[in-house]
Amino acid sequence: MRGLVHVADADIESSIGQPSQVTLKTAFTVCFAVLAVAVFAVLIVKTEAALILTGLAALFAMALDHLVSLLVQRARFKRRSAIAVVLAAVLVVLTTLALIVIPAAITQGEALANEAPELIEKVRSSRLFKLVDQRFNVVAQLQPKEQGPAGLASGALPPILTAVTGAFSLVGATITVIFLMVFMLVFGPGLVQRILSQALPERRPRYERVLEKVYSATGGYLSGLTLICSINALLTSTCLALLGMPFFLPLGIASGFSSLVPYAGPIVAGGFVTLLTLATAGVWKALLVFVYFVLYGVTEGNVLAPLVFRRTVHVNPLLTLFAVVFFGELAGIIGAVMAVPLMATSQIILRELLLIRREKLGDRVPVP
Repeated sequence: MRGLVHVADADIESSIGQPSQVTLKTAFTVCFAVLAVAVFAVLIVKTEAALILTGLAALFAMALDHLVSLLVQRARFKRRSAIAVVLAAVLVVLTTLALIVIPAAITQGEALANEAPELIEKVRSSRLFKLVDQRFNVVAQLQPKEQGPAGLASGALPPILTAVTGAFSLVGATITVIFLMVFMLVFGPGLVQRILSQALPERRPRYERVLEKVYSATGGYLSGLTLICSINALLTSTCLALLGMPFFLPLGIASGFSSLVPYAGPIVAGGFVTLLTLATAGVWKALLVFVYFVLYGVTEGNVLAPLVFRRTVHVNPLLTLFAVVFFGELAGIIGAVMAVPLMATSQIILRELLLIRREKLGDRVPVP
């Protein structure tokens, strides 16, 4: 027994005399890593608007770059000539659609805005709204407080300033995205190649493979999403026009844009259009619109979207929904729109990291 005590005491004394395995260099490295992560998080929060604009420009540039590459490979165009042709074609298509669709949509939108007070009154006088109001006291919460003339004047000024500031911000953001997109198309591939040339030769093929997968997935997603939005807008406008809705064109366009947000967008658009149909055209037409949106939502979520994205974006629907909720909370509608390509990119990078880990463990783990 005494021998065991002496052995234990000797072990303790020897462990006390040994130097610590945590060196000063390791402590500084850990502190620097934590500080770098904190600085990176602060930069992301502070530059949220710039990151959103850059992300949108990158998405548009990737989508158009597929057409540019097609002209370069098939038609033997020089890259800058192909970029000019693609941008001119996009400008012509957008201008044509604007001249054909936008005037009618603006006219119907103005009519909808003029009839909005009457429609709101119809909704408030409906039996369903009265039942909801009795339960949740909706009118009292939405009704503004009494104000005098001075209060009304001072209260009207901030919304006007907000509207003017928002209009200028939208114009500035659009111009910024266009310039970023053009510069990415012109100088982006060369910049990527110069960055890849700095990598180690044995790692460069892996990096090129990852970038090629991200490029194909993002481009395929954007082209498929454009097709889905167009189908949604066309079918919804046709259905509402056949039902005799007076505002079928702006509502159809809004429904088409709702497909930019997977799963949640069509549901919100369908509920809004159904309520508007209930206020303008009665219960039976509202029921038909509701049935249409249910059938279209099921078709888009289970048939159309899987067929379009089958060979490009392989993201689980549950992960897609999580990404839409997370990025929507982080960056609003723009974040929800960018959620799927960001999730696809993260999935590609994670798979590549797991592949690297399996390759490293391959020599140490015996094959059964």
